[in-house]
Amino acid sequence: MNYVPHTSEDRSEMLKAVDVSGIDELFSDVPSEVKLGRELDLPPALSEFELIKYMSELAGKNTTTDHMVSFLGADVYDHYVPSVVRHIISRSEFYTSYTPYQAEISQGMLQSIFEYQTLMCQLTAMDISNASLYDGATGIAEAAMMASRLTRKQDVIVSSAVHPDYRRTLKTYAHNLELNVIEVPFKNGATDVEALKDFVSDETACVILQSPNFFGCIENMAIAAEVAHGKKALFVACVDPISLGILAPPGEYGADIAVGEGQGLGIPMGFGGPHLGFLTCRQEHVRQMPGRVAGETKDSQGRRGYLLTLQAREQHIRRDRATSNICSNQALCALAATVYLSWLGKEGIKEVAELCAQKAHYACQKLSALPQFERKHSWPFFKEFVIKTPLEPEKICAGLVEANILGGLPLGRFYSDLSDSMLISVTEKRTIDEIDALCRALEGLM
Repeated sequence: MNYVPHTSEDRSEMLKAVDVSGIDELFSDVPSEVKLGRELDLPPALSEFELIKYMSELAGKNTTTDHMVSFLGADVYDHYVPSVVRHIISRSEFYTSYTPYQAEISQGMLQSIFEYQTLMCQLTAMDISNASLYDGATGIAEAAMMASRLTRKQDVIVSSAVHPDYRRTLKTYAHNLELNVIEVPFKNGATDVEALKDFVSDETACVILQSPNFFGCIENMAIAAEVAHGKKALFVACVDPISLGILAPPGEYGADIAVGEGQGLGIPMGFGGPHLGFLTCRQEHVRQMPGRVAGETKDSQGRRGYLLTLQAREQHIRRDRATSNICSNQALCALAATVYLSWLGKEGIKEVAELCAQKAHYACQKLSALPQFERKHSWPFFKEFVIKTPLEPEKICAGLVEANILGGLPLGRFYSDLSDSMLISVTEKRTIDEIDALCRALEGLM
């Protein structure tokens, strides 16, 4: 337990113990020009009651999707989180658990990780899942490094229709690893497959596509996998796990590694985090998988037990042999995803996906019918689509806030040629009345 001095006598004793005469001597190494030189400008101390009241007032200045209708997406979605998810992850034995350093003692935590891995393998139709990553962005970066180690090649081909933040993270990781990140253009909202064929070479470690991609369009993943494999490169599929309720999983169209953002699996939007990155792969690639893998075994008396069968991160093995320095397995978020998928079941995830798709297509039809609004791309989509607007998207979003609506995501800051467009996301939570209200609000802004 850390000792915190509460009185001047306590502080004096501590200063004496470290053989300094006072606070100034203790911080003598700090240059005078960076010292504040005055008392902190803080308000008077508050009682507990006053502090709670003050913090509540501050919190009240924020607004959430409990009070506003959200059409924001781009891998942070307003999906419904069942009460059972919050109940289970709030139990003290899970809520206070972190990484199981003395793993075999933490049987409950290890079992929850094992169940998570099983569900992610079933969802993606892949052989092996790790214990989880930080988010979808680091998932793509880890997959690229994994592919480079497996193929001993340095070129990483990624579609420019992959989430811009994911590509930035990939380039950040690649910078000091001497990986060459090469972007393939998109056409009509989807990756230009003919251009992809020209980019892939014998030096390619992997090809990375996202489906549904950043624009919500469903990519032709099978063709991309064939192109990659034709040059002995690996194919990395980045997917929305909810979409796998109705779309083909990565394992069925030849993906070697599947990654994605798991926030939609029972994890609140949370002002941008925490999130959950998942990574699954073929059995033959497991030795280069980042993080760790929990497995099921039997003890000396034949009883079922759980253990960490693979621990390839730097905190467990020599740094020069580690596949990753991922330091947290996002165990609580992985547990939330496990409870969510268990609660939904196979038919439930399919129903959620169908509702998203049906409502998104209804919204697209209604918005495209408004004067001067039109859908930007004609490619098939799942639950997101790009709409071209007659006014600046930023102004439209500001106006929608007045109607208690969080509009779509303006795309100009990511793609200069899409400065007149916004990304609209529709989840199963959106009602027909809410979609119609969005259309009326847009008409009122014109």
